Amino acid sequence: MSDAIAAHFWAGCAAGELRYQRCSACGRVQFYPRAFCAGCGGAPRWELSAGRGSVYTLTLVARAPTAEFATLAPYEIVLVDLDEGFRIMAHAEPGLAIGARVRIGFYRLGERMLPRAERE
Repeated sequence: MSDAIAAHFWAGCAAGELRYQRCSACGRVQFYPRAFCAGCGGAPRWELSAGRGSVYTLTLVARAPTAEFATLAPYEIVLVDLDEGFRIMAHAEPGLAIGARVRIGFYRLGERMLPRAERE
């Protein structure tokens, strides 16, 4: 995700909003953000997600990819299938299980607000 395209997504996170794209031509939902619709090449528009969905899968990260994330290790990461029809990776509160209903909240890590899956 390029910085220019991702800026709107990260601004949403900072405002406590989960933003995603829907194609204005064909209606296809897409996440991660792109300059064009991955289906038809049309222009995507931004929409707000209700942030509710189900855990598709999860894993425990024992070895963090950066020093910033090392302060959290070990931590859980989940893939969540959102009700609007897209999947997002997020940090997770401990103890979530596959199939659990969750909502996406946010927490601060350094300068950025990150998505976090929490029990509904």
